[in-house]
Amino acid sequence: MTTIDSTRDITADMVRDLLHEQHPDLADRPLKLGALGWDNQMWRLGDDLAVRLPWATQSADALLRKEHVWLPALAPHLPLQIPVPQRLGEPSERFPRPWLVTTWVPGEPADRAPATRSAEAAVSLAAFLTALHRPAPDGAPAGRDRGGPLTGQAERFAHGLAAATELGLIRDPDAVRAVWADAAAAPEWTGPRLWLHGDLHPANVLTENGTFSGVIDFGDLFAGDPACDLAAAWILLPDGAVDRFHETYRPSPDAATLRRARGWAVLRALAGIHIADAGVRGRPGGKPSWGPPAHAALRRLTATVGQTERVAVCPPRASRTSS
Repeated sequence: MTTIDSTRDITADMVRDLLHEQHPDLADRPLKLGALGWDNQMWRLGDDLAVRLPWATQSADALLRKEHVWLPALAPHLPLQIPVPQRLGEPSERFPRPWLVTTWVPGEPADRAPATRSAEAAVSLAAFLTALHRPAPDGAPAGRDRGGPLTGQAERFAHGLAAATELGLIRDPDAVRAVWADAAAAPEWTGPRLWLHGDLHPANVLTENGTFSGVIDFGDLFAGDPACDLAAAWILLPDGAVDRFHETYRPSPDAATLRRARGWAVLRALAGIHIADAGVRGRPGGKPSWGPPAHAALRRLTATVGQTERVAVCPPRASRTSS
């Protein structure tokens, strides 16, 4: 037996050894690398399971344990497939961190295969969030850096916008500031703490046949203001579908919640623009595929404050997109 010193040394042989050691009935299934996420590696295990192991952040351990505790109870009530934990792997000499065996969710990430069937996608996303956004129990986790008042995100917004503007990625920062100012001035959420996914960016939502088929990575699952999740409509849906989403979601969101959702969507879009730019420049963690949905979201968001003729976002420069 070889003990690893770094969780970055995860290999197929090591994953299979872990299965033999703790869950031997699963150890002989076909195994192949599925994805490298921000926090975890995912290895596909046969046709219907996956192994998720933390590798890039220290916080991943607690996030996996949180999913193991809460997702099995939430999954039966959700209309889209999610990864349901089946087994928990405990830290050992071979691998000093917890890990999960979950169900495998088929589909392509929406950053690589965006939803194209507008009405179906809007209804599907609204139905999923309607089902998820139920009052959470007293012991439900709190959000790490989201879900609270937008005023607490002012520095993050200002820094993200300034940096993107300096890089030439934002043509009209005043239009973006107008969306943010309106959202930050909206009344705060006073309703019950609702279950939220907390991280609905395009790489965490899967599509099949032009509409949404699954939602993955619930590491940021928490209870709070639904506006944080409702922001996803601006990032995930095609042009012209947001109104259909709002009409379908229940209970119908009030004006203040919709305003706050636009603020969270601005934050998500700015983050996506920076991640895409890092990918274009070949930097670690960058993903060029995050650019198109982020740019489209800011274009649509600025139109919501009476600036329909203004284009807030520049497309990536030709020299960058060709690299």
